[in-house]
Amino acid sequence: MERKINHPKRFLWLTALLVVGLFGACHIEKNTLNDDGTAQVLQQENGLCYQGTVLHGRSHGYGVLWMKDSVVYAGQWKNGKRQGMGTAHDARGRKITGKWNADTLVSGTREDSMGVYVGSFNKQMMASGHGEYTGKDGSHYEGHWENDAQTGKGFALTAQPKVKVGEWKAGQYLGERLTYTTERIYGIDISKYQHVINKHVHPIKWNQLRITHLGTASRKAIHGQVNYPISFIYIKSTEGKSLLNPFYKADYKQARAHGFSVGTYHFFSIYSPAAAQAAHFLRHSHISKGDFPPVLDVEPSPQQIAKMGGAEVLFKAVRTWLTIVERRTGKRPILYISQQFVNRYLPLAPDIKRDYDIWIARYGEYKPDVHLVYWQLCPDGRVQGIQGEVDINVFNGYKEVFDEFKAKL
Repeated sequence: MERKINHPKRFLWLTALLVVGLFGACHIEKNTLNDDGTAQVLQQENGLCYQGTVLHGRSHGYGVLWMKDSVVYAGQWKNGKRQGMGTAHDARGRKITGKWNADTLVSGTREDSMGVYVGSFNKQMMASGHGEYTGKDGSHYEGHWENDAQTGKGFALTAQPKVKVGEWKAGQYLGERLTYTTERIYGIDISKYQHVINKHVHPIKWNQLRITHLGTASRKAIHGQVNYPISFIYIKSTEGKSLLNPFYKADYKQARAHGFSVGTYHFFSIYSPAAAQAAHFLRHSHISKGDFPPVLDVEPSPQQIAKMGGAEVLFKAVRTWLTIVERRTGKRPILYISQQFVNRYLPLAPDIKRDYDIWIARYGEYKPDVHLVYWQLCPDGRVQGIQGEVDINVFNGYKEVFDEFKAKL
């Protein structure tokens, strides 16, 4: 790839000014100036060689940097720094293909003898931030990394296979432990019960919303003060085939007006046909471009499931609702269920477990082997600007994954 020089007639003396480039005072062994003003150079110093394009004496455009017989970096440059897509080798000789910004590897794919890592890196080109590692033995880990080791929240599937979800430190699994910090992505879900308390109606103060307490339903490891921003809000719109949340439309409008990512959910009833419930939801809900996927809230007790004819009948109804809503909205719905439901009933519907993202309600530690997208950590949290208790949720991933999730909506 070639790069244009702004003043091609000055090229011969501009190349002499490459002292301000990556290599300091470089010896120019070869240069090529094309008729259209593009230029390519070969320069060498102290065992380092660069071949590629330059602009104003700096590496700019595509270029290759190597030492002896090993390529150090091959890819895009800007003003003497790595910028854009490129390929490099780290200190251990592992190949990395990724994206650079201001000479720093931001994200990419790294191969080694045991498997492949895809995710974020630090300045030393070590896995840091969110990333996934897939081993050649079939093992898989997705979660947080620091200095090339699993550290923080993560999800692992071993080669046996065995699922591990929880906290890691320096590559060691510590168990199902979560530490809540400002780095996590928090959301809330609301209904009429955040307005009507003891027969009194309270408004939501949308410009004040901050999570201030994570509830008392379970013991939690919290780092620092609980004063978290809210990144997404789900609002109940309908229940069964006739019930409505009277505050839904106003809450939806205000949430979007204040810049929150918004989603809408339906509370499933065992007493109404699924198709009628789907029609009721679609008639009274807003599913706009950029909104989070619609959610089906399924919370029947074992007695209610038995009453409607068993799990097979329930899942047939659930499939009907999910299919109708996806066909009409163009968004694949998310299924909200409890950890108990996951353990007891979801294995009876492997297609739903395989094809749909899950929002789990579990107020202790969590242990899913599903496509977890949100986790409801408490039903009794506190939010500045809202009267009474509020459900607090956590997105399954950090900022980079959350941004990717939103970009697909």
